[in-house]
Amino acid sequence: MSTLGLVETKSIAAGVLVADIMMKRASVELVKATTICSGRYMIQISGEREEVKTSVEAARESGVVLVGTFVISNISPEVLSAMKRSPLVARNNSLAVIECKTASAGIAAADAAVKESGVELAKLVTGQGIMGKSYFVLAGELTAVEAGTRAAELNLGNKLINAVVIPAPDFSVMNALIKVER
Repeated sequence: MSTLGLVETKSIAAGVLVADIMMKRASVELVKATTICSGRYMIQISGEREEVKTSVEAARESGVVLVGTFVISNISPEVLSAMKRSPLVARNNSLAVIECKTASAGIAAADAAVKESGVELAKLVTGQGIMGKSYFVLAGELTAVEAGTRAAELNLGNKLINAVVIPAPDFSVMNALIKVER
């Protein structure tokens, strides 16, 4: 997958309509289309950059109220992996927890953080069970975690709820949040 497109709608029914419009407009793959909390719907597509851009633009032109749209080129493999499952991280890492107003903005910010700083994306939670919000956890050396947090904050702008950096977190806190090596 070279480019990921994300579209988040305020309505489930409208989200299904937008997904159909997007798929008919360009030659893209529907990676996932699903409900998320607060009655929102998130559409994830992949393909060649221009095709993904065309498909996302179709969503913008649909007349449906959108929560967010993103086109992410050269999506980080860490983000793709974290979208599927949380990786095991080293016990002695510093952590950052970044909380976002929307699911789609969280994915885009996580990608920016990983690309900018080389931190590990230890967890990515989007939408379900948290009122349509998202959060992600960065792990690594303190300076890298701080740089990744700054990149995420800049990427999120007004979609940022809160970001905290925890140098040398207590093992029990770290273990409750992410998968940690013994």
